[in-house]
Amino acid sequence: MKDYIRYGYLFLLGGFAYCTLEMLWRGRTHYSMLFAGGIIFIILIYISSETPSLPLWKKCISGSVIITIIEFIFGCIFNLKYGMGVWDYSALPLNVMGQICLPFSILWLLLCFALFKWVIKEDFYSRFF
Repeated sequence: MKDYIRYGYLFLLGGFAYCTLEMLWRGRTHYSMLFAGGIIFIILIYISSETPSLPLWKKCISGSVIITIIEFIFGCIFNLKYGMGVWDYSALPLNVMGQICLPFSILWLLLCFALFKWVIKEDFYSRFF
């Protein structure tokens, strides 16, 4: 039971952090971003804890790809299928269906650098509870 509480806490931490970044970046967010952020944060913690010897740059590229994939999935569901208009990258270069684009993938790479370098260390998971 203790792991469920720990994962729930980390999920919410990642979800609220993602929503906060969105609020700071564009002044609004959507409830779906809480779920996307939580999923992303848990996966990034897993990468960090399970691959401590992996070079930082590889962790960052992996994280950026994962965030981009999750954004694409959530975009296809909430923007394209349900028409919620959470975001639209169609005006940005190298976009795919207006849901993901290269400039934001690069931004995710920089975010992953900060996360892996200063926030999510190998012992991050064990620091809770």
